[in-house]
Amino acid sequence: MTEPVIKRNPAEFETFRIKAGDTNRMALFIDPVKDKVPFIGFVEVFDKGGATPPNVHHEAYEVFYVLEGEGIATCGGKTVPIRKGDFLSVAPGNEHIVTNTGESRLYCITFMLPNEGFAELVRSGLPEPLDAADIAALTS
Repeated sequence: MTEPVIKRNPAEFETFRIKAGDTNRMALFIDPVKDKVPFIGFVEVFDKGGATPPNVHHEAYEVFYVLEGEGIATCGGKTVPIRKGDFLSVAPGNEHIVTNTGESRLYCITFMLPNEGFAELVRSGLPEPLDAADIAALTS
């Protein structure tokens, strides 16, 4: 059963790299595995110069809200700049890449609905907690 209210602060987020060598991490704040909800929500942390691997979700919508930093998003042959305050939505079936082009880390709040097995993929990765710089960026 889903809890009526779920509250977490960044120090409590479980954070993973999907595989060694990835340049982005997912800090889970809402998780269908743990919280029994039909979607996943996380802060995606991109290292300087980091990017997602090219990926596609066949059923899920993925939305990003840029909290801090700047980058580019490529989807469907179109590349757009993104920066703090921008919102990006990717429809199912579209290969996409988000790349950090800034001088520091890029932070995005990201949701996928439905989960489409993504939480399970993230949780199968390598745990790597948020560091002090991440906590500061998320709580300032």
